[in-house]
Amino acid sequence: MSATPLASVLFVCVHNAGRSQMAAGFLSQLAGDRIEVRSAGSIPGEQVNPAAVEAMREVGVDIAGRQPKLLTTEAVQASDYVITMGCGDACPVFPGKKYLDWALEDPTGKGVESVRPIRDEIKVRVENLIGEIDARQKV
Repeated sequence: MSATPLASVLFVCVHNAGRSQMAAGFLSQLAGDRIEVRSAGSIPGEQVNPAAVEAMREVGVDIAGRQPKLLTTEAVQASDYVITMGCGDACPVFPGKKYLDWALEDPTGKGVESVRPIRDEIKVRVENLIGEIDARQKV
C-alpha cells in the first residue's frame, strides 16, 4: 500500500544539470516516497554535470542516470512547491503554489572541488524544506 505524498516539489534551474539535479537527488534520498520530486530546466543541458554527479556520489547519492528535462507549465501546475535556482522569469507562476528562490552558485564549468560547497548548501536547504513540509502537515 503506497501512501499519498505529503507534497510535490519541483526544482528548477537553467540547464537542469547541476543544482536542481542535486536537490532532487537529496530530496529523493532523504524523504523517500513521502514527497514527490521533480526537476526541470528552462534551457535543459545535454547531460547532468559530471562534477555534480561525482560530488553527489561522494555522499552516497546516485544521480548519474538522470537526464535534464524541459520545464513545462504542467510540471509547475502539478507541484506544491516550486524551488527556483537562477531560472529568472522563465518560471511560470500559478496561484496556490509555494515559490522559493534559492540563490546558489552555478556549478557549470566547475570541478568537483568547487561543486562540493554548493552540494553541501543544497543538502542543508533540502533538509530545511523537508522540515517545513513536515511541519505544515501537523497544522
